[in-house]
Amino acid sequence: MNVVADRPRRLESYIAGAWMRGSKDGVTLCDAATGAPVALVDSSGIDFAAALAYGREKGGPALRRMSFHERAMMLKALAQALMERKEEFYALSTATGATRPDSWIDIEGGIGTLFSYASKGRRELPNSHVLLDGDVEALSRDGTFSAQHILTPRQGIAVHINAFNFPCWGMLEKLAPTLLAGMPAIVKPASQTAYLAELVVRRIVDTGLLPEGALQLVCGSPGNLLDHVGDQDVVTFTGSATTGRKLKTHPAIVGNSVRFTMEADSLNAAVLGLDAAPGAEEFGLFVREVAREMTSKAGQKCTAIRRVIAPRAHCDALITALGERLAKVPLGDPADENVRMGPLASRDQREEVRARILDLTTDAEIVAGDPARPQLVSGDAEAGAFLNPVLLYCDSPDAARSVHDVEAFGPVSTVMPYDTAEEAVDLVRRGRGSLVTSVFTNDPDIARELVIGMAPFHGRVMIGNRLSAKSSTGHGSPLPGLVHGGPGRAGGGEELGGMRGVRHYMQRTAVQGAPGLVAAVTGRWMEGAPARSPGEHPFRKSLAELRVGDQIVTETRTVTLEDIEHFAEFTGDTFYAHMDEEAARANPFFDGRVAHGYLVVSLAAGLFVDPAPGPVLANYGVDGLRFLTPVYPGDALQVRLTCKEISPRINSDYGEVRWDCRVTNQTGATVAQYDVLTMVAKTGSGEE
Repeated sequence: MNVVADRPRRLESYIAGAWMRGSKDGVTLCDAATGAPVALVDSSGIDFAAALAYGREKGGPALRRMSFHERAMMLKALAQALMERKEEFYALSTATGATRPDSWIDIEGGIGTLFSYASKGRRELPNSHVLLDGDVEALSRDGTFSAQHILTPRQGIAVHINAFNFPCWGMLEKLAPTLLAGMPAIVKPASQTAYLAELVVRRIVDTGLLPEGALQLVCGSPGNLLDHVGDQDVVTFTGSATTGRKLKTHPAIVGNSVRFTMEADSLNAAVLGLDAAPGAEEFGLFVREVAREMTSKAGQKCTAIRRVIAPRAHCDALITALGERLAKVPLGDPADENVRMGPLASRDQREEVRARILDLTTDAEIVAGDPARPQLVSGDAEAGAFLNPVLLYCDSPDAARSVHDVEAFGPVSTVMPYDTAEEAVDLVRRGRGSLVTSVFTNDPDIARELVIGMAPFHGRVMIGNRLSAKSSTGHGSPLPGLVHGGPGRAGGGEELGGMRGVRHYMQRTAVQGAPGLVAAVTGRWMEGAPARSPGEHPFRKSLAELRVGDQIVTETRTVTLEDIEHFAEFTGDTFYAHMDEEAARANPFFDGRVAHGYLVVSLAAGLFVDPAPGPVLANYGVDGLRFLTPVYPGDALQVRLTCKEISPRINSDYGEVRWDCRVTNQTGATVAQYDVLTMVAKTGSGEE
């Protein structure tokens, strides 16, 4: 049942560590299905300058004192706590018009994003406070001057202005990378569904997991909030392009060069390949995907399919198939288990969509669905914001404008024909930048031509076919590891994308200086920095004893022809350069038979490994392996192994150690260079 109080509750904002109501009664928010009042929203009386200052001065320093791994563990604990309360969120979500599956995308999709960033943070980031970006840049021939790009948390606050359609996911997908980066946030949800965002923030605050000042909430108008943003702050916006452009050109944002990212209107497309005729598996998958994207969240998704582009010869069959499928979708009260599509978020939103449908009919005709007469299986058609799915057809899309300019933000799509792949690409491009387009084909040549032609105009392109049908996450699902955003009309911003999203809240800085000093800043040893040879083999040291810069230089090992032949026989690698003197000399890179590269790596391990049980528990990888100088029979190999980086794991008895490994020959030339990755016990010998 819908969760609506007998009297609408006044929503509160969470500012400077306290919950507060606006000074006025505010605007009434209504249940999308019944029209009954749900809450009152108002933000008058909030000191926005003080709120921003509180986040910068209280939340920012607290987050920056934590390492990446500590912040990742915080996200994991937060996700677990919210997951335990998910049914409370589901109960209130029906008031937004969302069915249970719709709410799953919003609620568990948002919580899942927290989990994903928690996992990625522990796996992909070091347990440190500074993130390295790229390789060391050598700036002098004598090795006394080098540079390293680093990323550090911006020392401002992130202001997240979110849309009404995903009050949970839209908030959490931005908060996850923000908090992991070490930056506090103020969240301003769209008023229409702010009651659900407020409930989630209440439960976040209840956990006590976030440092004070790390998260604040504004329910209601943002007032003069943006007047007070500064050069270290970040502003993100999700909503209409018109509003986004106004915010982007706000004097404080322009004057202070505030980092700004926008996700706006997007006329996403789905293209049916020329090979996908009626009866082909891809045709059926296409029909299912278009129908799903039209009806999921009642089409109120920034990634929903607005333009359906299909071979002209297949359009009649496509319209028939889509019309039949859409007619079977039960529309009604989202609390009804038999309902598969709920209402729009409000009656005002329904009238907005109806007006945009009218705009579209200047170039297209309605071929399925009646926007004026919703057919319900439950609920009140007048009290609720119900609208049946509406399908239009534009016969001459190359000459049309409205179908490429107007977005009806609801269950509305327009079918348009094409004759060649080039025409399909042109039609997609007319959307002037979108979040996502999907291509349904089983032909590699068609896939290549369409995707390469469309890619510059999109943040994401999904290819659907029979092989990926069961595992595909679908056209409309933004994923934590993939970029969510798009060029041009879509706003020009990027969110998510794994660690790309985290970097948005950090500052990239090139640090130049003597290698030892740069290494002291980064926490990672580099060529030219001081090294120590403590006498004891570094592999005998636990993390508590090991230090960055600890180094061992091994004895030498002479490579023989017998070594090369034995390795070839033992491994089966009988490549001619190792076995045939004449053929090897004919190779422009060699002067005769050479040792296998992996033989060199194996011999190097034999030189630097301390074989006794001890703190080193396992070798789990090699990074950046390069073979730089050929090794011939008679060459003497030597290894210099240096502790490069130490990253202890939280809540574990071991950590990762990165070792710089440089293999040289008797002339001092480097024959191989790589990083060895090991697991090392924090204390003791590692023996049980």
